[in-house]
Amino acid sequence: MELKAKLAILADAAKYDASCASSGGRARDSSDGRGLGSNDGTGICHSFTPDGRCVSLLKVLLTNFCQYDCLYCVNRASSNVQRARFSVEEVVHLTLDFYRRNCIEGLFLSSGIIRSPDYTMEQVVEVARQLREDHDFRGYIHLKTIPEAAPELLARAGRYADRLSINVELPTEAGLRALAPEKDVGSIRRSMARLRVHIDAAREQRREADEKPVTVVPGVRPARAQPPHFAAAGQSTQMIVGADGTDDATILGTSAQLYGAYALKRVYYSAFSPIPHAAAGLPLKAPPLVREHRLYQADWLMRFYGFEAAEITPPAAGGMLSLDVDPKLAWALAHPERFPVDLNRAPRELLLRVPGLGVKAVERLLLARRVRRLRSDDLKRLHVLTRKVLPFVELADHRPRGEAPTPSPERMPEQGVLF
Repeated sequence: MELKAKLAILADAAKYDASCASSGGRARDSSDGRGLGSNDGTGICHSFTPDGRCVSLLKVLLTNFCQYDCLYCVNRASSNVQRARFSVEEVVHLTLDFYRRNCIEGLFLSSGIIRSPDYTMEQVVEVARQLREDHDFRGYIHLKTIPEAAPELLARAGRYADRLSINVELPTEAGLRALAPEKDVGSIRRSMARLRVHIDAAREQRREADEKPVTVVPGVRPARAQPPHFAAAGQSTQMIVGADGTDDATILGTSAQLYGAYALKRVYYSAFSPIPHAAAGLPLKAPPLVREHRLYQADWLMRFYGFEAAEITPPAAGGMLSLDVDPKLAWALAHPERFPVDLNRAPRELLLRVPGLGVKAVERLLLARRVRRLRSDDLKRLHVLTRKVLPFVELADHRPRGEAPTPSPERMPEQGVLF
């Protein structure tokens, strides 16, 4: 099979892995003969760094042949799909070629299971090794690791990859047994634990190296020996939403446990998509995409806003997130006793629970109120969306529901410059 044909098959087969997916853009392509490139096909996806930079990645499978028969997977053993397989050298060639053409900045590589988990993992790691050692490739590499593979192979993968990920696939052990009987929750969790140990150990070694004194020799620039990195961007995972009857409360509870136990960077949620020749045990329709969106919003609240999973999906809601309003607003409407929040007095933890206030907006408010008592007009200057915020807050000149503002006993200057 020609390389171009393999790329078409194996890039399309990788689209179901959401851990580096991009979405929300207007579809554009050059099929009409005008322009160059496309943003609605498969093969190149976008990931985002902690400082907000967008990184374009070549996203492919090493092969879509697979010994496993996971019912939700289009590449399962019993699926009637066209198969293809790259050699290690072909993936290396494609990555370097796309990089030199300035199409990508890195590689996202996954694979079906061929021969054995160890053999497959050896092939995946060899791609990364050749890129790093033989070609001095310094771009981003994300490897999808195989939990059943030997620990030493996972350890080698972390030497070359920026990020490693192991998919838990489904939020409950019962769901995994029913839909992916060849996979084992214990094996997945053990591999995640091993990766965390390696990541934590590498960071500790680098911290200790940074704290060691450097010997200064006249005329020679001081150099500090640094231990090698191990998956410096951490590890992540993915859960399929809607392939079984698991509710949102269970999904978020599993995510919270994974974040706490394995220090994951991200849990990705992928709405189940009906696949060709689907098994009878799968739903006939996909869940609404807004459910996936609400789970990401709830996940954000747990990671950055101090919410507990149980708060976001209380028992009264039947374990499901509202599809009509975002989880933060839903929580605020369910807890009227916590509002209004005085923006001039409330601690950071409470400000983060106000609908319409993000992390950066809260930091700006905390800095601004050191200078003067905040008023309604100040919110606009601080780029706060007043339409969402004002019904839930109290300011020097504002109380919701038309009530008169209560004078504050604090002696703070009424005039001042915010910037």
